[in-house]
Amino acid sequence: MTTTQAQNPFFSAYGTPYDTPPFDRIKNEHYEPAIDKGIKDHTAEINRIVKAKAIPTFENTILPFEGSGKLLSRVTSVFFNLLSAESNDEMLQIAQRVQPKLSAHSNEINLNEGLFQKIKTVYGKRFESNLNPEQIRLLEKIYREFENSGATLAGKDRDTYRDLSSGLSRLTLTFGQNALKENNRYEMLLTDKADLAGLPKTALDAAEAKAKAKNKEGWLFDLSAPSYIAFMKYSSRRDLRQKLYMAYTTQCAASGEFDNRENVREITRIRMQIANLLGYPDYAAYVLRDKMAKDKEHVYELLDKLFDAYAKAAREDVKMVEGFAVGMEGKAIDLQPWDWSYYSEKLKDAKYSVSDELVRPYFELENVKKGVFGLATDLYGVTFRKNTKIPVYHPEVEAFDVLDEKGNFLSVLYTDFHPREGKRQGAWMTEFKGQYIENGRDSRPQVLIVMNFTRPTATDPALLTFDEAETFLHEFGHALHGMLTKCTYETLSGTNVLHDFVELPSQIMENWLTEKEYLDKFAVHYKTGEKIPAGLVKKLVDAANYNAGYLCYRQLSFGYLDMAWHTLTQAYSGDIIDFERKAMAKTSMLPLVDGTAMSTSFGHIFSGGYAAGYYGYKWAEALDADAFALFKETGIFNRETAGSFRKNILEKGNTEDPVNLYIKFRGQEPCVDALLIRNGVKK
Repeated sequence: MTTTQAQNPFFSAYGTPYDTPPFDRIKNEHYEPAIDKGIKDHTAEINRIVKAKAIPTFENTILPFEGSGKLLSRVTSVFFNLLSAESNDEMLQIAQRVQPKLSAHSNEINLNEGLFQKIKTVYGKRFESNLNPEQIRLLEKIYREFENSGATLAGKDRDTYRDLSSGLSRLTLTFGQNALKENNRYEMLLTDKADLAGLPKTALDAAEAKAKAKNKEGWLFDLSAPSYIAFMKYSSRRDLRQKLYMAYTTQCAASGEFDNRENVREITRIRMQIANLLGYPDYAAYVLRDKMAKDKEHVYELLDKLFDAYAKAAREDVKMVEGFAVGMEGKAIDLQPWDWSYYSEKLKDAKYSVSDELVRPYFELENVKKGVFGLATDLYGVTFRKNTKIPVYHPEVEAFDVLDEKGNFLSVLYTDFHPREGKRQGAWMTEFKGQYIENGRDSRPQVLIVMNFTRPTATDPALLTFDEAETFLHEFGHALHGMLTKCTYETLSGTNVLHDFVELPSQIMENWLTEKEYLDKFAVHYKTGEKIPAGLVKKLVDAANYNAGYLCYRQLSFGYLDMAWHTLTQAYSGDIIDFERKAMAKTSMLPLVDGTAMSTSFGHIFSGGYAAGYYGYKWAEALDADAFALFKETGIFNRETAGSFRKNILEKGNTEDPVNLYIKFRGQEPCVDALLIRNGVKK
């Protein structure tokens, strides 16, 4: 081993608690050599499987394949997670260099004829080899992934697939980097107090802190979620709302360094070509084959059913806000998209006497953290113990030992709550290591949840909005799915489930946030310690369905747009905005604004994993409403119901068909009725 290798922390045991990544020792210079060695080692492991003379079996082919590539997974899980949460220009450059290598390596494995033939042999005898159901599930998953990755192709088609997939990998990476850079570079610095009209103290304190952090005088607003949302909701300066809205909705949609329009065309073209090459009419058909929905007909059936069910409510929501705006201003007003959040929030406050600023004092971050962790304790007996000996990648990140009822170690949980320049938008859960059993030892997971919540200020702690608290519960639900898993194979464990099933464990958690019995456990005023008043909770419950129709249509518009891009049967070379307008026309509720675009910064489908899968949020919403109805029947902290959800959903990963798992928990197939009832659309 060279001196450089000896100093590279990826090349030896970490020597940290639970073998967690030694972030205090990992430097940018370590990633690329470790990825190169990981690729080399993984290739050697694959070659050993291929060259083995014995008749292919589950034990000598599938098990070593499942266990291969440990070093490569070790380094890439750290690198790509930090690329999203704590990146810098050097890491972005490294990503551009290593992504083609990783794509080529993946293709070399997926298109390895000798390897596929061995897997195919084992697959063909799966029902006569005394394999248990989990082994069969793993084998079928691996075979299907090879099939979907070009393994059945021959000759020039293999070379074509290799070129297409490499190009797609490069394009999706570039798309995501452009979106991050464009988002980060925009700033609106206000120096005149007249420009701050309507903004609450929390927003002003945060904006002032942002300005000071950049050695500027005044109040700095940007496109990060807490900053943007607060300004759009509360600023009474319509001209500035319009300015910020246009900055947000034109990201990567105009000529310039970070223009993503051609990337959108190329990504959808290549995806369509890959699907065609593999025998599918379009990319959606290729993707949906391995989802609960199965095909685009079922996706459109869901979207259209919700479109019809919420049509009246959506129209009424817009009509109410328009009418309120006219009454508030005392004159006719041409309601524009940059007006929606402002007047909608004002109407909500007038109608329910509840606003973010009224609720914030009861959602101090440390208290919310206790409440979220405490819910896992109440339901599953799980506890959390902060561990300062576990290295973290940023001073704001915390690490926790997660323990079961008997004090046994279940997982490491990292939390990362606030926006930073190197962090992308949104909120997500991910892993540095998944769960698996090897040689009889249960190797437990290392889970990370990342958010972009309101920061503490010089005078106040971090006070969350209701939506931010809800987001925390959502991502924590994903974390529970990852932390409580009990599977044998890592690629089947935790959140490695069908994409339209993965949101159930997260979205069901949101339901507790309007339950007084739950809120009383943690929602206290950060200054007085007073519990959140019953009257305020009632207002939260009453307001829970506020704009449900409009919000459903907004989500449906994203789903229709996603499906429009991924059901293309011919490459699209036209105008991106025109395409969007047609795709989203039926759900458009507000005037369309020239130059604005969704697709060019729609990371979920163009650089994330939701291509032809965005409908999954609404799919899972129907599941979570139906599932929570059982908790409402038996008690929201009922240990028996929670135990069943844990046993049949959270622990099972992808070891069984999700429909069967759901029926085992619920006693029936899922339906949308509970969602319609919850939203007040159906009695």
